[in-house]
Amino acid sequence: MTRRKKIYEGKAKILYEGPEPGTLIQYFKDDTTAFDATKKAVLEGKGVINNRISEYIMTKLNSIGVQNHFIKRLNLREQLIKEVEIIPLEVVCRNVAAGSLSTRYGLPEGQALPRSIIEFYLKDDKLHDPMVSEEHITAFNWASTQEIDDMMAITLRINDFLTGLFGGVGITLVDFKVEYGRIYENEFARVILADEISPDSCRLWDSITNEKLDKDRFRRDLGNVIESYTEVARRLGIMKEMPTVIQGGLH
Repeated sequence: MTRRKKIYEGKAKILYEGPEPGTLIQYFKDDTTAFDATKKAVLEGKGVINNRISEYIMTKLNSIGVQNHFIKRLNLREQLIKEVEIIPLEVVCRNVAAGSLSTRYGLPEGQALPRSIIEFYLKDDKLHDPMVSEEHITAFNWASTQEIDDMMAITLRINDFLTGLFGGVGITLVDFKVEYGRIYENEFARVILADEISPDSCRLWDSITNEKLDKDRFRRDLGNVIESYTEVARRLGIMKEMPTVIQGGLH
């Protein structure tokens, strides 16, 4: 087998050249990082679970008209995706006060917000992903006004869908991060959802106990990270073919 050409390696995923022009292969790693990668671990099986959860959510979103880069899952750790030109922004949607929002504004963690809040952050680890305004985004040409509008509209649609999806299985969607890319059709560029949606990129709390079922378990040394990710997959009904590799975990 010829060695595949690596296009990009991030903290949790690797992108390889795809089999056809305009496609890539997205590989989910077990590496886990927090606090700008100052905290690191390898959690066996995390990539397998995130691959399955992200496949499930992206497929569902596609079916309700939220276009994204997902084409199909290839195996336990890889997806075939459309190649997009990534917009260098992280788009965060918040429903409940948690994380940096609580710290920044002195809000008690767990307080419901008066409405969903969307924030933009510049994707730059060296600068610690600073929060940016629409003024910054348009002035520095990271995205156009139309693209900002599109990203906000799509993010709210995703929020509505995910709130219902998770709510139906007893999970509160506290907040989530998404990324977008441009896909070109002739001269026209369209914004579509990219990256992944998984417990790495969402805050998910049990609706009754408020137990954290997401990456905060790693950030805050709560243990049972893999078990919690597995529980999310189980509740969504996608655990049936999960391999035994993920039965162990971080204790």
